[in-house]
Amino acid sequence: MPHIDSYYAATQAVSCDFEPLTTHIEADVCVVGGGLAGLTTARELLRLGKSVVLLEGNKVGFGASGRNGGFVSDGYAEDVLNLEKKLGVEHAKALFNISREGTKYVRQNIEGFAADGQDPQYHWLGVVRHDVGDKLEKSVEKLTTVYGADYAYWSTDQVRQHLKSNRYFQALEDRSAFHIHPLNYCVALAKDIQAGGGVIFEETQARALHKHHSHFMIETAHGSVKAGQVVLCGSAYMHDLFPKFEAAVLPVATYVVTTKVMPDKLREAISYKGCISDNRRAGDYYRLIEGGDRLLWGGRITTQKSEPKALSNLLRRDIEAIYPQLSGLEIDKAWSGLMGYCAHKMPILAELEPGIWAATATGGHGLNTTAAIGIVVAEAIAQKSDRYKLFAPFKAQWNGGPFGQVAAQMAYWGMQLQDAWDER
Repeated sequence: MPHIDSYYAATQAVSCDFEPLTTHIEADVCVVGGGLAGLTTARELLRLGKSVVLLEGNKVGFGASGRNGGFVSDGYAEDVLNLEKKLGVEHAKALFNISREGTKYVRQNIEGFAADGQDPQYHWLGVVRHDVGDKLEKSVEKLTTVYGADYAYWSTDQVRQHLKSNRYFQALEDRSAFHIHPLNYCVALAKDIQAGGGVIFEETQARALHKHHSHFMIETAHGSVKAGQVVLCGSAYMHDLFPKFEAAVLPVATYVVTTKVMPDKLREAISYKGCISDNRRAGDYYRLIEGGDRLLWGGRITTQKSEPKALSNLLRRDIEAIYPQLSGLEIDKAWSGLMGYCAHKMPILAELEPGIWAATATGGHGLNTTAAIGIVVAEAIAQKSDRYKLFAPFKAQWNGGPFGQVAAQMAYWGMQLQDAWDER
C-alpha cells in the first residue's frame, strides 16, 4: 500500500523501496513495525552488533511516524511535573533525561546522514489559551533549575508580538526543540539500516508469533523469520500477533492540513518560525513551512478511524477561530494519522515475556520518544544497560477494547468542555 496523499508524501525527497518477504530468514532480532520506533531500534541493534530483520506491513513510515506534525522536543505526552508527582523527582529526572537523549539523537541524524529533504527550524512555543498569572513562569523556573530543560518564559505581550491572536496568553519556549520532515527522516533511517547490514521487508505483515524452546518464529503471508528475540513496535497497526499487548494500545486519530501558498497573509498572523502548540487537553499544533509560504496545522483527537468527509473545512474553521485575519484560506492537503496511545500517556517499553519486547505507544509526543525508547530497548537486548526498567510503572494494561474507545472519545469531549470552561 503506498503512502497516503499527504504533504509529506508529495514533497518526499528521499525514496527507498524494499521487497516483501518471500522466503525463510534468520536473525538475532526481528523488529515488527517500520515506524520510527522500529527503525531506531533496528539501527541501534545493528550498531551494538546484532543481526536484524525488520518487518513492515505497508511502507516504511506509513503510519503516524510519516504523517505527523514534525515536532521534535523533550519530554513525553505526560507532563514531567505530573511524572514527578507519581514517581518522585529523581525517577522523573531520569525519564526526562532519556527523552532529551531522543531529541539530541534526531538532531544529530538530520544534521548528518538524514539531512536530505530537511529544512529544520528551531524552537517550540507552547502557548496557553487563558491567563494563568505567574503559574507558568514558576513551572518554567522549576523545569530549568531542577530538570535542566532549556526553557524560557514568555509574557502575553511577547506572545502576541509573534502570534497575532487575542486567544493566546503566556507561553513556554523550548529552545532545544525543532521541526522536521518526518517521512524523509523515516526513509533515511531505513536506508542507513540497509547500509549497515540490516534487512527490511515492506508489504510484509507479521501474522503469527510462535515461541519455541530457544527461538521465536514469526510467520508472514509468504515467508517466516526465525529470531532469538522479537521487538514489537507496530503501535496501532498490529493485529492478532500478541493480543495481550495489543489490547493495551488504543488507536487514536488526529488530523492535519497544509494550506496553499499564502506568504503575505501568513505574515499578518504569524512571525514565529518554530513549532507552536497550545496547552489545551486536545490542542492545536502548527508551524510555517517552505520558508513561511505555507501553514501546516494539526489538531483534534478522536477514536474514530474513518476520516471526516469535510476534514478540510473542519480544520479551516479551527484556524480561522484563532486567526480571523486568515479567513478564506485555501487548503492544499488534508489527512489523518492513527497513533498508538495509552491511558497513562507514556510509552510501553518492557519485556513482555522472556525474549519478547515492546517499544511503542508514543502517541502525542512521538518524534523524540520513539528515538529514546529505540535506543533503550536496543541497549537492553544487547545487555548494555537496564534503563528500560525506568518505564516499569507504565504497564501494558487492557484498554477496554471497544468500551475503551467509547470511554476515550467521551474523555475527549470532556476535555473540550473543560478547555472551554477554562477559557471562559
